[in-house]
Amino acid sequence: MKGAVGAASSIVLGAGLAMVAAAPTWAQDLMGQPTPGGIGLQPAASPLKHDAHFFHDVILLPIIVGITLLVLGLLTWIVFRYNKKANPTPARWSHNTTIEVIWTVLPVVILVFISLFSFRLLFAYHDMPRPDLTVKVTGNQWNWAYEYPDQGVAEYVSNMLPEDQLAARGLPHSLYRLAATEPMVVPVGKTVQLVITASDVIHAVALPAFGLKTDAVPGRINTTWFKAERTGVFYGQCSELCGVDHAFMPIEIHVVSQAEFERWIASKGGSMTPKAAAPAAPAAAPAEAPAADAAAAATPAATPAATTQPVPAAAPAAPAAQ
Repeated sequence: MKGAVGAASSIVLGAGLAMVAAAPTWAQDLMGQPTPGGIGLQPAASPLKHDAHFFHDVILLPIIVGITLLVLGLLTWIVFRYNKKANPTPARWSHNTTIEVIWTVLPVVILVFISLFSFRLLFAYHDMPRPDLTVKVTGNQWNWAYEYPDQGVAEYVSNMLPEDQLAARGLPHSLYRLAATEPMVVPVGKTVQLVITASDVIHAVALPAFGLKTDAVPGRINTTWFKAERTGVFYGQCSELCGVDHAFMPIEIHVVSQAEFERWIASKGGSMTPKAAAPAAPAAAPAEAPAADAAAAATPAATPAATTQPVPAAAPAAPAAQ
């Protein structure tokens, strides 16, 4: 038993030393993409993801660790205190009201405490500020299509960038299956509304750096939003098992300055100035009304003059041919 305890202590100590040694690696997490060997959440690049980090790191993680240690301690105590050798004559009782009340009430209290922060985060996701930009995202088997309705940018398709084109774009091989042929482009510091749907089966838009994961359902519109805090390139993927090429549906987002975004919109044939709406038909009616009234007023005056003229007699019929 002492040998087992010593071995367990050595394992725990070794794990602790390994975690301390790996601490410099944690500080080098890549922004907007997975970090090789990383064990934590991706760095946050939007307010929603910062809130999600707080909820996970400050609320959930300590509670999970506390419950795990409590259960481990109870199990350890029971194993050593109530084994057959240490307790040859077991007790005959099977219920304890105090313990049963505690293990019923305590989980309820913990869940209520978690819900206070969980609902707050949920409301933050659903209470979207006034959007500065709307992007329609459509999931297809197996690619994404993007459209900017307010800027007049027609739908374009974004496929996975082939492996042999990564070097041509100066991208590392680690971005294979993350880089896309056509990225979504948005301005930094603006509230971007994503209108998400699908054309065939259920997909899901997952953007870890922005804390987003929203289903794309055929025949249904789901909306979500983000506000990028910094420029850069951010990667996501489809996170719903949508078919044989599910693993080949990357999402690449370029967050750029406002000037760069306007140039990109122009290169796609769009415009930052919304087109003026055509005048509605009822608006033209008042301008035409005076002319119609004048015509109507003139008609009764002309009618009596026409009726005062004598009607000529009908011409006699021609004699029949002999």
